[in-house]
Amino acid sequence: MAGHVATNEDSMSSPAIFTDWNDTHSALWSHQPLRLQHRLHEMPVFSKPALADLIDRYPREQYGLVHMGAAGQRRFWREGEIGDMPGAGVIDAIEKGRMWLNLRNVDTVDARYREVLDAMFAELAGRVPGFEPPEYTCGILISSPSAQVYYHCDLPGQHLWQIIGRKRVYVYPSSAPFVTPRHLEDIALFDVEVDMPYAPWYDAHAQALDLAPGQMLSWPLNAPHRVENLDCLNVSMTVSFNDESIRRLTKVNLANGILRHRFGYQPKSRAITGPSYWSKLLLQKAMRNTSWVKRERSSRRMVDFRLDAEAPGEIVELKVAA
Repeated sequence: MAGHVATNEDSMSSPAIFTDWNDTHSALWSHQPLRLQHRLHEMPVFSKPALADLIDRYPREQYGLVHMGAAGQRRFWREGEIGDMPGAGVIDAIEKGRMWLNLRNVDTVDARYREVLDAMFAELAGRVPGFEPPEYTCGILISSPSAQVYYHCDLPGQHLWQIIGRKRVYVYPSSAPFVTPRHLEDIALFDVEVDMPYAPWYDAHAQALDLAPGQMLSWPLNAPHRVENLDCLNVSMTVSFNDESIRRLTKVNLANGILRHRFGYQPKSRAITGPSYWSKLLLQKAMRNTSWVKRERSSRRMVDFRLDAEAPGEIVELKVAA
C-alpha cells in the first residue's frame, strides 16, 4: 500500500507524534536500536473500548491468535481463533491467559489508524533524510501479562510502539550467528518467523530495552529480537515498511529458499541486481503460489484452539484433520 507524502501544512495541523526527537536520533535511525517517546497512547483510538469495538468487527482472515509457553517452560507456539466472543471479552480473556492477538493490517480495516500511520511517516520523512518508504502498514498486538514472543526477525523494516502495559525487548545484532541468509530464506518461504534457533548465550550480545506507554522502539533491518511482557496486559502497535531494496531482498530470500528446500541447491548469491537477481525474480514468481509452497506454509500454521467463552483465559481444543 502506497504511503501518503505529507506537506508542511499537513505536519503543522496536529501535534508531533514524536515528543523527544533530536539530531542524534536522525543520525542513528535504522543503524542502531532507538527508544523514543511518542503520544499515541493518549489518542482515543487506542483506548480499551475502541480496541474492543475494533475486535468486534475484525475480519477473520486479518487476525492471528497465538498461545505460547511461559518463560522457562517448554517452548510451543499454537494458533487459534476468537470464535463468537465479543471484543471486550477477548481482551479480558487475554488479560487472564497467556496469548497474543495480532490484528494485522489494521490500517486497511479502519481508516483512523491509517491517518495515524500517514502522519507518523510524514513526520519521519521530515526528520530522517531519505527515509520515505513507499509502502507501510501497521498492526495491533494485545497480549497477556508475562506473555512472550520467541526469538525471531522480520523481513520488512519494523517499529514497535507501546500503548498499554510494559514489556522488555531484547534486540540482537543483525549478523551471523544471530541471523544468517538461511534463516531469512526460511522465513520468506515458510512464513513463520519464530522457528529461528536461539541459545541463551545470545543474550550477552543483546540490548535489553524496557518499553512503557508512550515509548517506541526501532532497530536495524532484520535484527533478531524477542519480547517478554512484564506482569500486566500489553497493547502495542507494530509498524512494517518496505522500500525497493527491502522488496528485492525479500524476493531473493524466497527464491533462495525454494532453491534450497525444493531443488536441493545451495544458493551462493543474495544480489538484488544483475542476471542472478532477475532469474530469481522469475523463479519466485512462478513458484510462490504453487501447491508445494502452500502446503509447506499451511503445515506450520494450523489453527488448533479457540477461546473458551465460559472460562476467560482458557482455550478449547479444536480437532485438526490428519
